Amino acid sequence: MRSLRFLSAEALVSYPLLACESLDSVAHNLYPLLFKASYLLEQTDVTQAVLGHWPLEEFRLAALLEPNADHPEDLRDRTCRSCLESCMRGLADHVRQGGSHRLRVVDLTGVRDVQVQQCPCGRALGRWGRTQLLARTCCELQAHPCRVGRPVEVFADLFVTEGNFEAVVQALQPAGRALLQVRCPTFRADSLSPGQLLHVLGLAGTGTLRKLEVVHNVRLHAGHVQQMLAQVGFPRLASLTLPIKAFDAPPTCTPAPAGRDRLLASIAWELSQMTQLTELNVAFSTLTGKIQTLLSPLQTPLRVLDLANCALNHADMIFLADCAHATHLEVLNLSGHSLFQLYPSTFFRLLRQAAHTLRVLILEDCSITDGHVGMMTLGLSPCCQLQEFKFLGNPLSARALRHLFTALCDLPKLQYIEFPVPKDCYPDDMAYPQDEVALSKLDQQKYNAIAGELCAVLLRAGREDIRASTPLFGSFDPDIQETSSELGAFLLQAFKSALENFSRALKQME
Repeated sequence: MRSLRFLSAEALVSYPLLACESLDSVAHNLYPLLFKASYLLEQTDVTQAVLGHWPLEEFRLAALLEPNADHPEDLRDRTCRSCLESCMRGLADHVRQGGSHRLRVVDLTGVRDVQVQQCPCGRALGRWGRTQLLARTCCELQAHPCRVGRPVEVFADLFVTEGNFEAVVQALQPAGRALLQVRCPTFRADSLSPGQLLHVLGLAGTGTLRKLEVVHNVRLHAGHVQQMLAQVGFPRLASLTLPIKAFDAPPTCTPAPAGRDRLLASIAWELSQMTQLTELNVAFSTLTGKIQTLLSPLQTPLRVLDLANCALNHADMIFLADCAHATHLEVLNLSGHSLFQLYPSTFFRLLRQAAHTLRVLILEDCSITDGHVGMMTLGLSPCCQLQEFKFLGNPLSARALRHLFTALCDLPKLQYIEFPVPKDCYPDDMAYPQDEVALSKLDQQKYNAIAGELCAVLLRAGREDIRASTPLFGSFDPDIQETSSELGAFLLQAFKSALENFSRALKQME
């Protein structure tokens, strides 16, 4: 229920002109209420004016939008374009006031990107757009510098691609005095060259950086990774994500045998200097026989480990099952490995070690068949903390899935299951892993009937709290959706360059 104070704030901001004229008479402790009310009602002129007159030393967006005693609704998933743009205009107005402002810290982190916006306008501003907006505001303030006043620290989660690279660099490296000093707790990079990545990371600074995601179209090899870790340094980093093939040897180097890879050992040593690192995501890197080299030097146990499609062998699995990280793992992704065919006992030992901490387990495209379901139910039974289990892409029948769902109902904290389309819904000659052509042959009516049966299994067990789904084309990724056109152009340019290089090589051979 909304408090009388919040209802009064809504009433005031519903008259934008009156609200803006009355701000000088409003008690300082009521500004947070006015801000949330104006954000809720999308009264952008009031939002801009409230921030322009902000009388407090800190402005923390997520804290202002979260539920509170005056207004229980959570607005942190409303990344409303109009409201966020008005926030930046208000911030620019505020710092232009010079020495009269009290504001010292602006924290723009903590908002959530969702698939369906609940704000009245329905227009979202994603992480890339928010980065672009902040960078553009910084550049505009640099173009008309103010000689007085103290700078304001702005904490923001940055997402940098080729499309906003120049603006971000200018914002982070002003030619003169900067009124807004950008601090970066999380940094995501895509569609950048290795040189651009190193440059912008060096400017962003690492004193506040907690999470680094280098994804998709940043073409790194092990030499680039070693250079990035050694030159930039990440003393406070807690989470690191690297793109595909990030641990492949540089083109000029001969791949080293397992156990004698000096470049990987150097990378591992750099990682060991990150004493707060607890999350490591290195999917789609070939790490056969190299897991011990990579993980054993780390000084802190990992809580999140993504080794999907890393071509692990038995020695790697033995190390994972026996290492210090196993008893601390909360999220584990071993997709793309035939765990139940090649080393089931070692994998189950790993599950037993992680049973009291593991919350999320992902085993997609692991060649799990009907004959493995009995073993899998036994292996999962000790995992009393498991909340999410995802096993898309495995050739399981409806009968096997019903048996598995019955066993999963015994996991007390399970909340979410991602299960594959039963193989009953495809032609008998269907091959795995599946491609988009295979997905087009799905018998949707049969799938709906089987999905209903699986939900009935949950209901009969009294587990209405468990959600189960089959996201055929992947889960919603706001960052990819926001930059899809730029990613597509980047891929086309990369393909064109590859064709040109191939043609040049053919001519040289002639």
